[in-house]
Amino acid sequence: MRILDNRQIDFLAKRKLAMAFSIALIVISLLSFLVRGLSLGIDFTGGTLVEVGYPQAVELAKVRTVLAGAGFSGASVQHFGTPKDVLVRLPPSGNEDSAAALSSKAFAELNRAADGAAELRRVEFVGPQVGDELNEDGGMAMLYVLIGIMIYVALRFEYRFALGSVIAMIH
Repeated sequence: MRILDNRQIDFLAKRKLAMAFSIALIVISLLSFLVRGLSLGIDFTGGTLVEVGYPQAVELAKVRTVLAGAGFSGASVQHFGTPKDVLVRLPPSGNEDSAAALSSKAFAELNRAADGAAELRRVEFVGPQVGDELNEDGGMAMLYVLIGIMIYVALRFEYRFALGSVIAMIH
């Protein structure tokens, strides 16, 4: 069974179309990156993570309303595991003591809104220093990998293909 009867495809004739498509994708990606930026997790930005459990399913909109009323408008709220568990990410504060106070205040407000039925499961603090270190280490690891790929391609094939193959991978 043959899918294509005509197996001869003239790739060079379609190179301008392929280059235009590739450049368009690169431009769209760069514009998206510039407009939206990176959506880094708490490991990179720092902040406080509070996991709260409820005896019954809870609506995230109500949790967001309670937190916004308590002054935590920058908090990110999502279900964690089951609809009874909620994960709250608070933006970074100055130091670990104030982060502990903020997490206690956030849980107190959530517990009050749940008539004392909420259960504090865990609290984690990640400092911005750790996030900066992870970001730097990730960038260095990416650089080492790209250099390793260039060395491999240069040794395995031809040295002049190395840079082109890495550029093709990046885009």
